[in-house]
Amino acid sequence: MDFLERFNIKINDKEILQTALTHSSYSNEHKGVLNYERLEYLGDAVLELVTSEYFYLNTKFKEGQMTKMRASYVCEKALATYAKEIGIDKHIRLGHGQMNNLNDTIIADVFEAVVGAIYLDQGFEVVKKYIDAIIIPYIDKKIDFNIDYKTKLQELVQTDKKSVTYEVINEYEKNHKKVFEVVVKVDEIIFGRGKGNSKKEAEQLAALDAYNKSCR
Repeated sequence: MDFLERFNIKINDKEILQTALTHSSYSNEHKGVLNYERLEYLGDAVLELVTSEYFYLNTKFKEGQMTKMRASYVCEKALATYAKEIGIDKHIRLGHGQMNNLNDTIIADVFEAVVGAIYLDQGFEVVKKYIDAIIIPYIDKKIDFNIDYKTKLQELVQTDKKSVTYEVINEYEKNHKKVFEVVVKVDEIIFGRGKGNSKKEAEQLAALDAYNKSCR
């Protein structure tokens, strides 16, 4: 699976990986096939431990702030973003009735289930490296998944009735992944820049850049 190979992970138990990718709608239509729900439960706990350790060892935040930060990076929106970035969503098995309703809730659940499967098959150190490689770049970019920075920026400038626009100025591939470079303009003046693996992510990062500059 590409979402494991890029991290040099090879699962020995192929059945447990298939279970991690199987929604209940699929298992209900195929007798004897297990779904991801139990693995999701385990993966959720592993994610919480790994991210808790990261914030404990790499910040001086108090308990409440660490809890708030952790919540942002393991929330549904964050997990779905990670899963789509590395391509897990393309491998999810859905039943016929659910086929056209693959939503972020399911995608986030499967991400947790995959984490659970890696933990059981490869152990804690391997799954820790996997989680760190995926999540830390977002922490380094200071993305708070609980905040919509495009909305925050719009609220910041609307008192002056200024226009906010986003423009893709470059698209290219890096490590077999599409990268978008976006600028955000306030009254046609560039205020921020962002790069991401989707236009939406790049716009959010551009808005974050502009918002931080405006609040200095």
